[in-house]
Amino acid sequence: MADDEEDIILSELDDEELVQQMHDDLYDGLKEEIEEGVNILLERGWTPYKILTEALVGGMTIVGVDFRDGILFVPEVLLAANAMKGGMAILKPLLAETGAPTIGRMVIGTVKGDIHDIGQNLVTMMMEGAGFEVKNIGINNPVESYIEACAEFDADILGMSALLTTTMPYMKVVIDALVEQGLRDNYIVLVGGAPLNEEFGKAIGADAYCRDAAVAVETAKAMMARKHNQMAAG
Repeated sequence: MADDEEDIILSELDDEELVQQMHDDLYDGLKEEIEEGVNILLERGWTPYKILTEALVGGMTIVGVDFRDGILFVPEVLLAANAMKGGMAILKPLLAETGAPTIGRMVIGTVKGDIHDIGQNLVTMMMEGAGFEVKNIGINNPVESYIEACAEFDADILGMSALLTTTMPYMKVVIDALVEQGLRDNYIVLVGGAPLNEEFGKAIGADAYCRDAAVAVETAKAMMARKHNQMAAG
């Protein structure tokens, strides 16, 4: 009998309790519960955007903080991000219909010669979890792939990842090409990957070096806010 009492019936929770439970379920990577929670809130008349920001982004923010502070690790974050994806799959078409605002648009990919993608997949999921639209162009990307994707996607942010010391310098090749083509000022350029550091990011002309996915989200949010303020002032 005790088991039955411990089972939480999501539909019996009030809105506030349900959102709190969804934060816990996201943290625990429970995809089906998140999908159920999203559907319940939709039935209750919540807007897709409100569900995204309060239930999903709110929950992923906690995941991001604990990842940054070393309480959660990559496998747990990937589980949480996967649960988030389940909720997003329901909300995405609805958000598109309502023209809900996004914080910004990002193109991300690993540079030419490098085939590592766990880090940038994590950044992709965390950025989506924070309300950004992300186009992930995968691994082994030459200059042209980045520039084409940024133009097609109307990106605000370009994210580059490298896991090898031998492929790091290619980031500068991409940034130099943006400068040559007069496109550098169009994008916030964020770089990351195990062998990089802040000095390297500065030396190649990136806007910021992000040591992990949580920092990437914080940096992107701060830089987008600044960009919006400058546009408003201009």
